[in-house]
Parts: sequence; C-alpha cells; structure tokens
Amino acid sequence: MTKSSSLITPVLIVGSLIVMTGFAIRASFGVFQIPIAEEFGWLRADFSLAIAIQNLAWGIGQPIFGAIAEKIGDRKAIILGAVAYAVGLVLSAGATLPIQHQMYEVLVGFGVAGTGFGVVLAVVGRASSAEHRSMSLAIATAAGSAGQVIGAPMAEALLTIMPWQSVFLVFAAMILGVLVFLPLMRAPQMATRAELEESLGQILVKAFKDPSYTMIFLGFFSCGYQLAFVTAHFPAFVTEMCGPIAAGGFLDGIGISSTSALGAAAISLIGVANIAGTLLAGWLGKRFPKKYLLASVYLGRTIIAAWFIMTPMTPTTVIIFSVTMGALWLATVPLTSGLVAHIYGLRYMGTLYGIVFFSHQLGSFLGVWLGGALYDIYGTYEYVWWVGVGVGAFSAIIHLPIRERRLEGLMTS
Repeated sequence: MTKSSSLITPVLIVGSLIVMTGFAIRASFGVFQIPIAEEFGWLRADFSLAIAIQNLAWGIGQPIFGAIAEKIGDRKAIILGAVAYAVGLVLSAGATLPIQHQMYEVLVGFGVAGTGFGVVLAVVGRASSAEHRSMSLAIATAAGSAGQVIGAPMAEALLTIMPWQSVFLVFAAMILGVLVFLPLMRAPQMATRAELEESLGQILVKAFKDPSYTMIFLGFFSCGYQLAFVTAHFPAFVTEMCGPIAAGGFLDGIGISSTSALGAAAISLIGVANIAGTLLAGWLGKRFPKKYLLASVYLGRTIIAAWFIMTPMTPTTVIIFSVTMGALWLATVPLTSGLVAHIYGLRYMGTLYGIVFFSHQLGSFLGVWLGGALYDIYGTYEYVWWVGVGVGAFSAIIHLPIRERRLEGLMTS
C-alpha cells in the first residue's frame, strides 16, 4: 500500500475508535476509588496501588506490543490487547481482596498497551503522508480525550443503576465489541529500504547512544505522573475538599449537584478541552520545533498546577483548572511521538515510542501510588501535588537541549 494523500482515512477512523474506547474505560477508574474502598473497608492506598500497577503494566507492555505489532501485525497485536483488557476487567469484577485487584490490573494494563497509543499511533503514522502526519497523530490522540469525556460520567451514571462489578463487565464487553471494526484497519508497511535493512537492535543501539532520546525519555516522566495522579485521585480529591455544592446555581443548572458528580465532570471537562488542545498541538507541530512546544506545554502545566494548589478550592476553581490543564493534557503525545518518528524514522516507531512511553508510565505508577500512600499518611493530597509541580518544571527544562534532526545513518521516510 502507499501512503494516503487524504487526512481522514479508514486507518485513522478505526484507530481513533479503538483508542477512544480504551481510554473511556481507563479514564473512569478514579470514579471507583471511593465505592470500592467503602465496600471492602480498604485504605485509599490499596486501590491506588492497583491503578498504579495498571499504569506500570501499561508502560511495560507498550514496547512489547509495539514489537509484536512490527513482527506479526498490528491487528493481531490489537486483538491480543483487547482480550487481555477484557479478561482483566472480568477478573477484577470478582475480586474481593486488594492483592487480587492488584494482580488483575496487570492484565488491564497490558490491554491498554495493546489498544492504545503505542500500537495505534505507529499505524496511523505509517498510513499518513509527511504532510498530514502531525495532524493525523493529533486526531488519534484527541480520540483518547473524547474517550475521557464520556468515560468518567458514563461510569458515574452506570454506578447509579448497577454495582461497580457489573460496570466492569459492561466495560469488558465494550472493548471486545470494538474489534468488529478491525478488518477496516489495513495497516500499510511504510519504511524506506534503509530502514528495512536495519534491524531493531541496530536502531535501538543508535537511539540509546543518542542524548536526545534519553532527554525525550526523561521528559515524558512528568506527563505520566501528572495525568495518572489527576485521573486516579482528582474525583476523590474534589469530593472531599470542595464541600457541598449549593443548589440552584450554575452547576446545578447543568446537572452537577454534588461534589462526586463534579469530580467526574472535571475529568470529562479535561477531556473536552484536550480535544482542542491536542489538535492545536498537532497543527503547531507541523510549523514549529516540537521540542520548544513540549517545553511550553510542561511549563504551562507547572504554572496551572501551582496556582490550583495555592488557591482555595471551589467549584469554580475546579472548572478553571480542568479546562486549562485539559488544553495541555495530551498535547504532549502527538508532539513526542512525532519527534520520535522525525528523528528515528517510522519502521520501528512503535517500539521506540513504546520505550519512551515506559518512562511516562513509571511516572504514572509513582503519581497514582504516591497519591494514595501520602493521603493515608497525611490525610491530604497536597504533598504529592507539589511533587508533580516539580517534575513538570524539570520536563520543561530538559526538552530544550534536544537536537531535533534525523539521527545520522537513518534515511527519511
């Protein structure tokens, strides 16, 4: 196959649908923090550790599924991921002990890896022309935000009519159901002759010796830390800290009449804002150096997070934070994946981006786990929040020295 000259292709549509479904489920886990903890009398850290393990397994699984996709085919890798996702959710629905949840979330994490950005963005990148690649990656990433828009409120709504165990089963059926569209996703194998002649090992050696790859790896850590912490803990944070919402106001008028609903709505608002933010990042990524855009995104996140924690929390500040942070939420993904593709080529983009994404998920693990652990110790999320401000500032700085040029010895694609 040849690269399509059109921006919207079947590969992009189906890939976006897969990412949207997987992220809708993943983004909803914070809504289950309080119901599960209250049912079993667990510490906040118990379920937090399960979500943290999910994120770590996602990071470990990302380069694995990237390599699987490159060896046996993208669609087979996605099928394996969806099955792992569904099995993990079904097993989690029957779990009654923290250790069971924590073990089963390994499967869920691998499922997210197999149906998420690492595999799908590599396919979309190969299917896109150089002219449209940055925007195509942004659209697929924005689909993840669309999933976030519906995921948390959907879970909140389902919890009003069924127990959390049944919600997990519904989610398992959803991720398997999206496979019906997979035959439409015919992934082209797009690489130069030079890339095809180079082995994965040779490319990895070149990347690992390149300081820019190390800086991209380290810089992605804070993205995972901030996103996973907010996704897992923000609904509970808002519920406990914001206080009762007065009826009759603007929030009540749009159907938000409780702090638990506000917490779920905050995750949704982040997703809404991020659709626009991610598409803008893709548009800008074609026109400006990606490393400077990434540094700007991380600096913006740092400022917003610092403002929020220093300001008394109200429903208004929650909404302001959600919209502004949401505009920068996944803007890093098309820029980071596009930077990897630009410097190291498309042939092994899935594996190379997967390794970088492992740093993201190390940050995710730490953000989710520290959120629960420090909450149990101090009764507040403030300390772990300030850690997120610090690592965000670090990421803003470390992107600046990256050499944004194709690595010597790799041909353009």
